Amino acid sequence: MDFSRIATPLTKLTRKEVKYDWGPTQVQAFEELKKRLTEAPILALPDGNKDMVVYSDASYLGLGCVLMQRGKVIAYASRQLKTHETNYPTHDLELAAVVFALIIWRHYLYGVKCTIYTDHKSLKYFFEQKDLNMRQRRWLELLKDYDCEILSHPGKANVVADALSRKTEHSAIQVKSYSLVITPYFLNELKDAQKEGLKEENVGFERIFGQVKSLEENECGVKIRFGRMWVPRNGDIRSRILDEAHKSRYSIHPGATKMYQDLRKNYWWPGMKFNVMQYVNKCLTCAQVKAEHQKPYGYVQPLEVPKWKWEHITMDFITKLPLTAKRHDAIWVIVDRLTKSAHFLPIRETYTSEKLSELFVKEIITRHGVPVSIVSDRDT
Repeated sequence: MDFSRIATPLTKLTRKEVKYDWGPTQVQAFEELKKRLTEAPILALPDGNKDMVVYSDASYLGLGCVLMQRGKVIAYASRQLKTHETNYPTHDLELAAVVFALIIWRHYLYGVKCTIYTDHKSLKYFFEQKDLNMRQRRWLELLKDYDCEILSHPGKANVVADALSRKTEHSAIQVKSYSLVITPYFLNELKDAQKEGLKEENVGFERIFGQVKSLEENECGVKIRFGRMWVPRNGDIRSRILDEAHKSRYSIHPGATKMYQDLRKNYWWPGMKFNVMQYVNKCLTCAQVKAEHQKPYGYVQPLEVPKWKWEHITMDFITKLPLTAKRHDAIWVIVDRLTKSAHFLPIRETYTSEKLSELFVKEIITRHGVPVSIVSDRDT
């Protein structure tokens, strides 16, 4: 109930009859809420659906409850009393706290055997009472939907306070920091590979005929181009760099674009973007784990069935046919996707786009109107 009590100066400002006055009391409540939210007690995840226990309590300030499982806190909940609830007797207030817990944690407690502890003894016999008012009858119907047992515990047995004081359930986690460092050993290997690649008999293999003159030497003696180290094709340096940029704990399997942008800051070689894309496409881990975000493509994907004739059509060309008397050597096939009715228009392969457009207007649009969509196999 701490949060509802702390937020009281703020929630009062939301009432219609209260004048909006933001003062030191509201500022203090706002800052205290921020502090409590950033220092929240550690919650545990439910382990199965057994041993669920709810501790509820009520006062004339608000309702509060805690959901626990085997001594671990699963969730907290609290709220202030509504205006009409301030007139409830103590019995109904305590019952309201139980109902509040069952409603807000229905996804945890529905269909699960659970125990509810309250410090009001008379609630133990609530299911046996005969004289109930309308509000209590509604709550009784709700309680019967759950497999719960209401028990009492003394107010001094403050399990909630004990749960709040429990700082941690686990030992401290060790976190290691990883970084990519270019060692002198690697630079020596790179320089040796560059010397080998610049030999006259290897320049063609390295595909750097036009870039040899643009290679410069930095202070470490490494050949660079536009400030980036040239990685030759000979040896295994390229594959080691690709492995480090993709599979190491520092990189964690980035996509082709991200990996290329990271590598191009320090390295260069001809066809680097294609090599990166090829490498990522062959990564078995990425293929097994990463989800496909682009839309399905290819002819195997069925098209939606049209709702009206000649709104959606398909077309194709049959070419390389024998010449007719009118010098036609091709047929333009236009099919309605709904009725499957078709037009076979004799044409010549040499027809331009303008000529085909005129024929389409004359033979199709004048008869069936303008189609909504046209599907083709991208013929030109």
